Amino acid sequence: MLSKRKLIFNIGMLLIPWLSLLLLEKKDIRRFFPAAFIVIILEMITEKIGQKRKWWIFYSNPNKFVLNELFFSMGPFLIGSIWILKLTYGNIKNFILVNAAADGFFAFVLTRILKKIKIARLERFSEFQFFIYMFCKVPFLYGAQYLFDKRM
Repeated sequence: MLSKRKLIFNIGMLLIPWLSLLLLEKKDIRRFFPAAFIVIILEMITEKIGQKRKWWIFYSNPNKFVLNELFFSMGPFLIGSIWILKLTYGNIKNFILVNAAADGFFAFVLTRILKKIKIARLERFSEFQFFIYMFCKVPFLYGAQYLFDKRM
């Protein structure tokens, strides 16, 4: 059963990022969504592997992908990717720096907060390994956007 705290957390994980899209123009969303979505598919595949290998543990419903990892993917990861592409695409140095900052925040700060409020914790990953896990998707995001732009 999903606890009230976890339910509120999951709803917030989806609503806040998606509401931020109201600040973007439709053309930007249409331009950057496909590349972000491609990387989300890759992310969900690696999340399933991580769940099986117990790289992290969710406290409530630990084996329920839909109640745990999916909210991270479809909320902050997807929408954050769109925002990062919007703000930095075309300047590879800024793109890498902003992604490193976002992934670093998630790996070194947010994981500690999630552990403290008993949502999730890293199990077989150190914070640094989790940062590398997150950051290794950056070239795929930039490459996918490059290919989509080239096609159009």
